[in-house]
Amino acid sequence: MIVGGRRGRVSAAIRYVVLVVGALVMLVPFYLLVRNALMTSAQITAPQWQWLPPTPSLSNLTGLFSDPTVPFARALLNSAFIAVTQTLGVLVLSGLAGYGLARIPYRWSGLVMGLVTATLLVPAAVTFVPSFVLVSTLGWVSTLRGLIVPGLFQALATFLFRQFFLGFSRELEEAAAIDGLTPWGTFWRIVVPNSWGFAAAIGTITFIGTWNAFLWPLVVAQDQNAWTVQIALSTMLTAQRVDLGHLFMAGLVSILPLMVVFVLLQRWIVEGVERTGIAGD
Repeated sequence: MIVGGRRGRVSAAIRYVVLVVGALVMLVPFYLLVRNALMTSAQITAPQWQWLPPTPSLSNLTGLFSDPTVPFARALLNSAFIAVTQTLGVLVLSGLAGYGLARIPYRWSGLVMGLVTATLLVPAAVTFVPSFVLVSTLGWVSTLRGLIVPGLFQALATFLFRQFFLGFSRELEEAAAIDGLTPWGTFWRIVVPNSWGFAAAIGTITFIGTWNAFLWPLVVAQDQNAWTVQIALSTMLTAQRVDLGHLFMAGLVSILPLMVVFVLLQRWIVEGVERTGIAGD
């Protein structure tokens, strides 16, 4: 028994050591980001390595928002507006579609769900050019509409919502129907309030993905007024310009909203992953 107990303690200690080492490795990029954001470009590229900034300074922060060539404050506002609007749109549209496919009796509901799921098999590169041609035809190039509208409906979110609603308690909906609620009222007054956890998980993942999007904004946002954070970051490291101090500070500022969202909603993300659904028809 003593030998077994010692082996268990040793095994637990080894696991903790591995976890601590793994966590430290994961934190190295964040350490470098904060360190370099508080240093000048000359200090960053100096041959002598310094673990901490010799004279921490916020000059990169003030210089970042006062740079006339890169409207970083406007890019932050654009990214926030696009991410919030697109997240709300995905939750509403995909939530309604998923609920309809899971609950409303319809002869072709299986075929419709199959077609929605089949779109996940189509590479994004295949639909990229047609989507841009459509946005250009509508006159939405360099507008927030062109950045938001194409991503308002997502097949993956619809599939996950459907799977979630398949496992949702039918007794609650039947009780609501007995009380006189219509299907529409049942959805908004019974189903939605009891689905906040799952919706928060899908919303968080959608928000992070929208905030980090690069290729579509790069093509559509051809005017500086429509730039997002990722486009503004890319302009700080080109063949003609290398501004490391501003680049690292911009990277630090750009991830702060994501960190806040993730810290506040991390338990919902875990719950959403656990409940994304393996329920059958």
